[in-house]
Amino acid sequence: MNLDATKPLLSEAQEDYLKAIYQLGEGGTVTPLALAERMRVRPASVTGMLKKLAALGLVEYAPYRGVRLTPAGLRVALEVVRHHRLLEAFLAKALGFSWERVHEEADRLEHHISEEFEERISELLGHPERDPHGDPIPTPELTLPHARGPRLTETEPGEYRVQRVHAQDADALRVFERLALTPGKPVKVLERTPLGVRIGGEAGRLLLPAELAEVLEVTSR
Repeated sequence: MNLDATKPLLSEAQEDYLKAIYQLGEGGTVTPLALAERMRVRPASVTGMLKKLAALGLVEYAPYRGVRLTPAGLRVALEVVRHHRLLEAFLAKALGFSWERVHEEADRLEHHISEEFEERISELLGHPERDPHGDPIPTPELTLPHARGPRLTETEPGEYRVQRVHAQDADALRVFERLALTPGKPVKVLERTPLGVRIGGEAGRLLLPAELAEVLEVTSR
């Protein structure tokens, strides 16, 4: 996409890097190694791309100190994220895709929809604020109005509601669906233990392993 006519059209790879930097850092600094792991490329490839993005004024990059988005780079990243999450919502609500499949499909499409198509999807869905995983969808003005909630591993005993699932792994998403731990579902924290979080919910009482509890973001009921 080209958000500013004074800037060159970006490649899909460049947009993917900007989105990854945003998702890893959410406004902060990201290490090139973390970026290489996310993009599944060699560190040398990351260095070359970051130099190109810095030359375009989209990132601030200093070797050994990390990389962060400039305001222009953040706008590009949020636009890609808006496309992606609206597409996930459209694929799930309008086309009946399961929530473990929408991420991969949206990845294929996010670079290729027009702003008009984006707006029509949003209007058709009633301008949704979150995608099927509970991830907040940036507004047309490219803001994110929703504050992050605590992870299940950070909560005290009490009643909560699942707000967001920080996972894209299909097997993990199937587990959460089977346990009725999807966005909007109630969950009661009974006890935190070294092995995980003991909860109660629609699927009954169980000990949710720490690695699964960690990816569940909740809000007070």
